[in-house]
Amino acid sequence: MKDSPVCIGLSDLVYYTNMKKNEMRTGARALVESLEKAGVDVLFGYPGGAVLDIFNCLTDAKFPFVLGRHEQGSIHMADGYARSTGKPGVCLVTSGPGATNTITGLATANIDGIPLVLITGQVSLSLIGTDAFQEADTTGITRAVSKHNFLVHSADEIPEIIAQAFYIATHGKPGPVVIDIPKNCQQALTSAQYPERVSLRAYHPESAATTSQLNRLAKLINESKRPVIYAGGGVIASGAAKDVSILAHKAEIPVATTLMGLGAFDERDPLALRLAGMHGAPAANWAINEADLLIALGVRFSDRVTGKISKYAPKAKIVHIDCDPASIGKNVEVDLGIVADVKDVLTTVGSRIRQAKHTEWLKTIEGWKKSHPVSYKPMHKGVIMPQSVIEAVDKASKGRAVVVTDVGQNQMWAAQYFRHNLPRHFLSSGGMGTMGFGIPAAIGAAFARPDHKTVAICGDGGAQMTFEEIVVAVEHKLPITFVVINNGCLGMVRQWQELFYKKNYAGSILTVKDRPKNENLEGDLKYDYLPDIVKLAEAHGAKAYRVIDPAKLDSVIAKAVKSDATTLVEVIVEPRANVYPMIPAGKPVSDMVFD
Repeated sequence: MKDSPVCIGLSDLVYYTNMKKNEMRTGARALVESLEKAGVDVLFGYPGGAVLDIFNCLTDAKFPFVLGRHEQGSIHMADGYARSTGKPGVCLVTSGPGATNTITGLATANIDGIPLVLITGQVSLSLIGTDAFQEADTTGITRAVSKHNFLVHSADEIPEIIAQAFYIATHGKPGPVVIDIPKNCQQALTSAQYPERVSLRAYHPESAATTSQLNRLAKLINESKRPVIYAGGGVIASGAAKDVSILAHKAEIPVATTLMGLGAFDERDPLALRLAGMHGAPAANWAINEADLLIALGVRFSDRVTGKISKYAPKAKIVHIDCDPASIGKNVEVDLGIVADVKDVLTTVGSRIRQAKHTEWLKTIEGWKKSHPVSYKPMHKGVIMPQSVIEAVDKASKGRAVVVTDVGQNQMWAAQYFRHNLPRHFLSSGGMGTMGFGIPAAIGAAFARPDHKTVAICGDGGAQMTFEEIVVAVEHKLPITFVVINNGCLGMVRQWQELFYKKNYAGSILTVKDRPKNENLEGDLKYDYLPDIVKLAEAHGAKAYRVIDPAKLDSVIAKAVKSDATTLVEVIVEPRANVYPMIPAGKPVSDMVFD
């Protein structure tokens, strides 16, 4: 610990020199020490009156602080850090609006099972309930969108609560934990120390498969003729990607993935079925529909995957392995449910699985892949198709970039046309579908993985929600490539309006210079969109390029990906392009639409 003034108390400036164990210091200083002990590498956040005592201690911290430009951006940065490393992302904000501005980020992490620790300031304990300035019931507000939350009542509680928060965030199904710290607790003195180990009497989430469950799982796999592995985010969270590959090749089982599971299995592998679900590959969806055994690993069986549940995997016995007991049987009735860590189950059951060949099954699947590939056709000569933007990024990065997406059509095209081959290299808001996620999450990922190129794929709608965070990448000289696919509209909303709402494009067309009032997408193509995203990026200090000519796309994307500077590429694309294939919401696989 450096010798320095640390925190301002209520009346005195307190100095601590050569602090020893059990020596008194403020709760704010104890908090910073505890974060260091917890292994925090970087702290994201935004200051305010209720956390000034904590910020006053950050100049001495062993980890850097990254100032976002909005609390939502800051918590998405922490989320991106967590998704790319598996370690908890940490965010610090003030009370009231500072805390409430993080709610969307908490909900995003909570539904996707991402470990976060959010620290919020709070008014002094004596003021809680008085409608004090910037007071909010953070505990009540965040309860529904966090795994757990704490309200600190004493400076003495801070070290232990920090340790417990990191434990809860990472054990069992990962998730966000909120710590609300009143200002007087930050200023009070304490000698409490960070505990050497954490023991929570009421929280023991670790479970293991029984011998009978493992034997039954092995029997089902060994006897199946048309097996499919369905890998989700739980595979990545448990570090089981290699184990899935070992099982798949030993028993010759094709592998489909969820959106959160992209990268859990190398899509260049002949056994890869790629993404399944609403916008998944036809071969993946048909394989699940015809399978006699579906081995679901770390998935939630989201409605975006199952479609009409009564017709989902109708011929299959379903095995569901997940660390979250609440997910087993929640959406889909299963024949064998195992509450356990995916990696533990796969490594344990491996010796019970026989070497197998499923020649006819794979031949059928290969036929589907050839007859119905995920593909697209140009709609207008000289107009860039958005799918080709993703292909250009894949080519320029040689498939090894950390790809972070926003939400909407851009997200689905990134899922379909980038060849995902590494875990924790595809980061996206899955269950919450949070627009504005892409830019700040990419910044968090770049802090976490400086050894890899980070590319953010955004639409023009989502990019405008958190565009202000690009300046953070510029400030910290992060070589992120931000790619904005600009179609002048809220693309996925427009697509649904086209297909299901008789082309009533209410509220989905973004501003275009000189566009006649009430013009819809059946008019002439126009490219003079507002705002000028290139100028906006340059105003934030980034290098920026605009691409309209298809012949220049590959070269500009390659230049941006190779750049050591924060770079943005705006690509003006075909505004009427849709994401296909598509299974309409609530419909079975048989209703898949191809164009």
